[in-house]
Amino acid sequence: MELRQLEYLVAVAEEANFTRAAQRVHISQSGVSAQVRQLERDLGATLIDRSGRIAALTPAGEAAVKYARETLAAAAALRQAVEEVTGLLSGTLRVGMVTACTITTLFDALAAFHRAHPGVAITLLEENSAVLVERLRAGALDVALIGTGSLPAGLAALPVVSERIVAAVRKDHPLSGRPRLTLRDLSGFPLICMPPGTGIRAVFDEARALLGLELEIALEASSPGAIADLAARGLGVAILSQTIAAGYADRLESVVIDDAPAPAMLALAWKAAPSPAASAFLAACRAVFSTPGRHSASDGPPTAAGRVTGRRPR
Repeated sequence: MELRQLEYLVAVAEEANFTRAAQRVHISQSGVSAQVRQLERDLGATLIDRSGRIAALTPAGEAAVKYARETLAAAAALRQAVEEVTGLLSGTLRVGMVTACTITTLFDALAAFHRAHPGVAITLLEENSAVLVERLRAGALDVALIGTGSLPAGLAALPVVSERIVAAVRKDHPLSGRPRLTLRDLSGFPLICMPPGTGIRAVFDEARALLGLELEIALEASSPGAIADLAARGLGVAILSQTIAAGYADRLESVVIDDAPAPAMLALAWKAAPSPAASAFLAACRAVFSTPGRHSASDGPPTAAGRVTGRRPR
């Protein structure tokens, strides 16, 4: 009895068809059939009823499949446990990062992980937070650093930064000099925001929807640097997080928006039961993110590169 024979038996049971089972396990149909027959000879019982249009389990097959699944799960757990203990990780680590992120600590974690596990190939995807969350849920990413107003349902998450959103304006702007303001105070001013799907935009949209406010989003930009540059040129009020806005204090003054109830967060997110590679990377992330000052505004603002789109007043 071999593990591959158990795998083929489970595939036939779940697909109810030898051809589809063969496609699933990537060998020929005759190969699957031969291995299942060998397993039946070893066990002294017919496991698959081949007389009908579908491959159906016999009573002996029903009993065997239950233990086959348990055996395969135990073998996978054994392999993972050994990999975690020995550190002999291989394969691919797929990491996502919110577009134009100013926190370079993630790169420190990637570097530490690569030094410890050079056999793991690393891929990095930069996208907006909504896309990253979708790809995490679909299994296309292992871990992602996302911007969000609330931790995404169905995923494990580790908050990294949690802070208020602010209005950043030129020092000669009518809102300049105020210690705080409300969303209603922004009425009548053109606003410059991140696009939908980003964490800061989600916080802002949820807050104004809660208050039933129609505010004019005149411009959208895909990087905080572009938003700051536009605001510095007098084209509107920039909506940013406190840390990001602090990077542009030489050109803009930040005023906390008091009635935005949810904070803007950066968080690491991943699916439950991460792979050995993802578990090791998360450990590296916890180590670097827990170091004081490693993810502050001192990381500096990003470049002003990014797509900018004009929006008609709403």
